[in-house]
Amino acid sequence: MNLFDFPKEAFPEEITTVLEENETIRIEKIVSCGQTSGWYDQEENEWVLLLKGEAELEFETHKTRLAPGEYLVIPKHTRHRVLKTTQCIWLCIFYR
Repeated sequence: MNLFDFPKEAFPEEITTVLEENETIRIEKIVSCGQTSGWYDQEENEWVLLLKGEAELEFETHKTRLAPGEYLVIPKHTRHRVLKTTQCIWLCIFYR
C-alpha cells in the first residue's frame, strides 16, 4: 500500500483504512473528497496529519485550515467537525 494512493472513481463517503491497531493506538489512512462530518467527541487523543489536499475543521471556539504537511493534536473530548475538504489524504493516529 502507498499512502498517496487515491481512488480514481468518485466515492460518497470517506474511505478509512486501519493501518495498525492495538490496545493503546490506532493508525488510520482516511481519504476524503468533499465530505464533511458531524460533531466528534472522541474517547481518544488524535494526532492528524494532512498529506494531500486542503481542509477546514471547526472546533467549539474556532476554525482552522490545514494544507499539506500541517498537523494537529486534538485532545480527547475536544468537540470538532470537518467543514470542507478537497481531495484529501489524512494520516490519523488515535491514542489513549
